[in-house]
Amino acid sequence: MGHSTLALIDTKAKIGKDVSIGHYSIVSKDVVIEDGCTIANNVTILDGVRIGKNSRVFPGAILGAIPQDLKYEGEESVLEIGENVTIREYCTVNRGTIANFKTYIGNNSLLMAYVHVAHDCVLGKNVILSNNVNLAGHIEVGDYAILGGLTAVHQFVKIGQHSFIGGGSLVRKDIPPFVKAAREPLSYAGINAVGLRRRNFTPETINTIQDIYRLLFVRGYNTSQAIKKIQDTIPECPEKAQILNFIHDAKRGIMKSFKQINGGR
Repeated sequence: MGHSTLALIDTKAKIGKDVSIGHYSIVSKDVVIEDGCTIANNVTILDGVRIGKNSRVFPGAILGAIPQDLKYEGEESVLEIGENVTIREYCTVNRGTIANFKTYIGNNSLLMAYVHVAHDCVLGKNVILSNNVNLAGHIEVGDYAILGGLTAVHQFVKIGQHSFIGGGSLVRKDIPPFVKAAREPLSYAGINAVGLRRRNFTPETINTIQDIYRLLFVRGYNTSQAIKKIQDTIPECPEKAQILNFIHDAKRGIMKSFKQINGGR
């Protein structure tokens, strides 16, 4: 471990123990890199970046550039990256604006090559953004969500925890937790049963989630009718509360089923 003599590291940057910084990387003064991190060659880390322990950043990544937002007026803000995060080649992650003052990447997340995360996004823990995923500003991504390659997400969209979005998707509406989303226009494609089993959800819980989404997306009810059916017929459990709270708070509205989009055909 150690710093290359060809790296440009500002003397005011705070670098932890056992940190490796490769050739031609640049680290600005208002930067914190905690213990055990590996920064490859040709990485640019600008003011306002905080990187948690044991994270890895691969060649060509640019972290902490100012927002690509015409309303940005130079306010101080940060890009906070959690522990055990992997940021692959040529990712760009911008810091926040006055709206939130922070862009956040949760612990154990993976950003594959060429991912872009814009200002004020908040990613939970164990999130995977596959190659060429592009997130506009102010997006929230829940824990364990997986976004397939070449997915583009509209600003202010919320993506629920444990969801899976198929590659090449255009995400314009909020994606509730525990579901799969695919097709064009993007629509409900079942629950993420494989992911839920991998994360030790019980069969009973998975069946309950399935029952909730059948009412919401499959039985032909509108959203208000489905919510009432869910409230009246599904036993109380944390997953039911999470889903209903997500729908209630969905400012952009939630995605629909493919059947709903096509008028019941």
